[in-house]
Amino acid sequence: MNQLIVLEINDKELTFDVSLEAYNKYMNEMQPTNKVAPSHTFVMRTVTEESKDDVRNLLKKPGAPLQLAGKLVEEFTPDLTIVVGKSKESPSE
Repeated sequence: MNQLIVLEINDKELTFDVSLEAYNKYMNEMQPTNKVAPSHTFVMRTVTEESKDDVRNLLKKPGAPLQLAGKLVEEFTPDLTIVVGKSKESPSE
C-alpha cells in the first residue's frame, strides 16, 4: 500500500512515496527521547529522487524533520471513527 504524497513547501512541490513498511518502521523507531533522527530518516526514506536535494536543504532547518514527518503521517493515515463504549454482550454476573 504505497501512497504518493505531494507537499508544497516554500512554493516548491516535493513528492514522497510513503509505504506501509516505511510508516511502520518510523513508528517502531520513535522513542520518547529520540524523535528527530527517526523523523529525518522517515522523510529521507520516502522522498522521491527528484525532490531529494530540496528536502535535504529543508531538513537542515530547526524542527523541519518533525514537521515534514508529521504532515506525511497525517496524509498517509486514514481517518477512523472510533467510539469507546460497553460491549453489546456484557458478561452475566
